Amino acid sequence: MEEQELAERIAGANAPLALGGGFTRGMAAEGERLSLAGLAGVRLYEPGALTLVAGAGTPLAEVEALLAGEGQRLAFEPMDHRGLLGTSGEPTIGGVMAGNVSGPRRVVAGAARDFCLGLRVVDGGGRVLKAGGRVMKNVTGYDLPKLFCGSRGRLGAITEVALKVLPVPETEVTLVGGGGVPVLAAGLGTPFEVTGAAVMGGETLLRLEGLEASVAYRQGALASRLGGDWRVAAEEESRALWRQVRDVGPFHGLAGEVWRVHLRPSRAEGLLAALGGPEAVIDWGGGLLWLRAPGEALLGEVAKAGGHATCVRGGAARSAEAPAVAALSAGLKARFDPRGLFGSL
Repeated sequence: MEEQELAERIAGANAPLALGGGFTRGMAAEGERLSLAGLAGVRLYEPGALTLVAGAGTPLAEVEALLAGEGQRLAFEPMDHRGLLGTSGEPTIGGVMAGNVSGPRRVVAGAARDFCLGLRVVDGGGRVLKAGGRVMKNVTGYDLPKLFCGSRGRLGAITEVALKVLPVPETEVTLVGGGGVPVLAAGLGTPFEVTGAAVMGGETLLRLEGLEASVAYRQGALASRLGGDWRVAAEEESRALWRQVRDVGPFHGLAGEVWRVHLRPSRAEGLLAALGGPEAVIDWGGGLLWLRAPGEALLGEVAKAGGHATCVRGGAARSAEAPAVAALSAGLKARFDPRGLFGSL
């Protein structure tokens, strides 16, 4: 399907549409399924300029393989939802941007939307919108790429993305020890450039990346600063650990509701205690919790902690947006999708 064909189909639609690429995230809106997988292909890749432009339906694996061939990567470390959600299909770069899918490196590099240079989108009226460009500092007026990244297809169909990419560091190691969320906060507060801070399987994980000599120095200095006993996981062992954190590996194949909770890192331990110590994978230094727990008590405790929870697997209930956010969302929805074609997730 070409962009113009998609625009004509949306313009002529009179019933809800469920947009998707590989439909791997397991949260498709109600309506006729409309796949964007045909909008595939890398249109531009300039390694020297750290810039890539691809159709929204381009498989994420294809993008990552192309970048790896030039010693580069997507800095925001997007999650693969298939193991957690039991879905099939192929994740696409458009789906990643629509979901603002950002992994453990977000604590230092930023989110997916922070690497989006520009987008092409078809809105609910069938209009093709172009926002941003192919270089940094190209935005005038409203920053529409940041708006559509994370909209999960509720405002329009992303057809093309332009991204900034980054070099792969020379080496990486992970310090594996104990101490939980307070140690994550302490590690992130040091000058040693921690690029991942998580708790998984009862182990505290702190990642360091960069030039080999720099990593070796920072590894020793960080361990000394934090105290305690630390084991060093290097290279492939380190990468495997962070893939598990990124994809919430400990919950794969296990039944039960899974919740994604965002809150202030300083409130993470209090929330876990209030919930009776549920199974958890803690990321972003405590700012992101993946919980395998029933949602009956969870929503109330998350609200008390000033957080936001979304049920990503196994339950129908989801926390509502705050009134001010809901009003803003409704206004944007009316502007970009006045006929309500694109369902809310």
